[in-house]
Formats: sequence, C-alpha cells, structure tokens
Amino acid sequence: MKIHLQRGFTLIELMIVVAIIGILAAIAIPQYSDYTSRVRATGAIAELGSIRLAIGLCGYENQNVFTTCNTGAGIPTGNVTANVTALPVVAGGQLTATTGATTTAGLPLTVVIAPIPLVAADSVQRFLNTGTVCTNAARGLRPGQGDCP
Repeated sequence: MKIHLQRGFTLIELMIVVAIIGILAAIAIPQYSDYTSRVRATGAIAELGSIRLAIGLCGYENQNVFTTCNTGAGIPTGNVTANVTALPVVAGGQLTATTGATTTAGLPLTVVIAPIPLVAADSVQRFLNTGTVCTNAARGLRPGQGDCP
C-alpha cells in the first residue's frame, strides 16, 4: 500500500516569491506617486480655468490693463479641493494657487498664471504659468501643458 504525502512549497520558494513582490513594489510605488501628483497638477489647472477666464474678461473690459483684476473685484475666489489646496489669490491679474501636486520631498507645487500682453495679431488673451508646477516635469506639468512654457 502506497501512502501519498501532501507536499507544499519549500521555504526557499516562498522567499523567492516574497523577494520578487518586494522588487515590483519598489518600482511601482514611486511611479504611482508621480502619476497621482501629475493628475493633481492637471486637475488644479482645470479647476482654475474659470478664474483664468474671469481674468481675461477683466483685462478685456479694461483695455488690456490688469491692475484692477483682483480677487473679489469681479474675479471668483475658487474652492479648496484635493487639487487646489489653498484658496487661489488674484492680484493685478496674476493668479497664484497651491496645488495638491507635490515634489518627491512632499512640498506642494504652485501655479502662477499671468496674462501675456496682447499684440496686434492676438485675438485671444494668452497666459504664462511660471509656477513650480512647470519646473518639475516628473511630478507636475510638462512643457506646453497648463500654460507652461
């Protein structure tokens, strides 16, 4: 009569599987953090779109002069969300906001959007973003996105 013993995995096989999972996690977690930061940066630009539009309208109504385009003076205040972590401020037509996007050290990236003076060929107000969200392409916006140069 033969007796069949039930066999399982050896300790070394289990240790190899744990090592493989650890290596995959070490690669995936930083990539996921970069991805979520870029999503928050893009979301912040989208949420600030209505304020940017109000700044353009204010400049249009004032013959391309933005000195009176301030928060509360016809410019909406916006909302605090996961993508925009502090109330945006508009002063002299320049929009400044703190985003939910972060550096690898956990510091928040900022958006600083200012109108570009119109020239004769322009039919639409253009803007330039000089915030830190533009200088950190790995965790913020890439050139050409969100008014970044």
